[in-house]
Order: sequence, then structure tokens, then C-alpha cells
Amino acid sequence: MPSSRTHIRHATAAAAAGWALFTLGLPLAVADPSTDALGFVDSTARCAAPDTAVVFGSTATSRVAICKTQSGKYEYRGVRISDGAKLVVPASASAAGGYVAESDGVTYTVTSSSLVVTKGNQVIHQEPMAYFHGPKTPAAPPTGSAPAAPPPTPTKPLPPPLPAEVGGSPH
Repeated sequence: MPSSRTHIRHATAAAAAGWALFTLGLPLAVADPSTDALGFVDSTARCAAPDTAVVFGSTATSRVAICKTQSGKYEYRGVRISDGAKLVVPASASAAGGYVAESDGVTYTVTSSSLVVTKGNQVIHQEPMAYFHGPKTPAAPPTGSAPAAPPPTPTKPLPPPLPAEVGGSPH
């Protein structure tokens, strides 16, 4: 009959093997995508030198960059994270301090706090910025109220660039 010491060794070995299998089955933590002064590295949401990035950021589903060309014009460069769909169109600075781009009757508004997609007066999609690089867009508090507290800093890391994005700028 096996001794209690043998049972302990077998139980310890089984626990260690189970822990190893459990650990191998866990997904690895995803690191923030690389950025530099031009935007997201290996992404459509990146300005091509000699253009400069005015702002760039990401939401839960998109990455965007607003680039300024040498002639002083703005360009919206966006990518949808889920499928790599890209949009590169002219943009303009808005009176509210953000940037606006339009494509096929759909308007994309980028501010330090959100990305808003509208068609006419209807909001199609609105998401808060999870990451933003650039000057903060001024937000006017409602009349007679105190300024809103800044949004909390997100702790969830962004996913890496999609395979469809790798390879740099489509220029």
C-alpha cells in the first residue's frame, strides 16, 4: 500500500501539471500598439513624412490620425480595428477645436474626448477616446454648472495593429 508521502508527491505533481496546463491556456496580455510622432506605427492611422501628425488616438473600435500636409491642409486617416477597413480623406479644423472629415455623406468628428460618426443629424456611432495624443479639445461646461471632471485614464491596453495594417502607408 502506498505511503501518505507517495500520495503527497503524486498530488503535488498533479497540481503542478494542472497549473502548467491552465497557464498555457490563458491568453497573453496585449501590449499597447507602438506610436511615434507620426501616429500608430505600421497603421493607416499614421502620417507619411513630410506630413506631420496634429493629433492621433484610438477608441475601442478605431484608430485615427489627423495629419497636416506641407501645404497646410488636413487629412483624416482612420482604420476600423475589427476588419482593417481604411479611410483616408481630406479633413478640416472645426470651430470647437476638433477635426471633421466627410466621405459619402458620412461625417467623422475627432476630438480629444471622442470619435463621432454622423449622417445628416443622426449619430451613427460615438465612442470615447481610449488613447489620445495631441492638444485637448476645449469642452464648454453647460451654463451655470461646474466644469466636468476629466474622464478616467483607461487601463485596458490597445490591441496590436492588424495584419491588414502592417506594411506602412498606402502612398
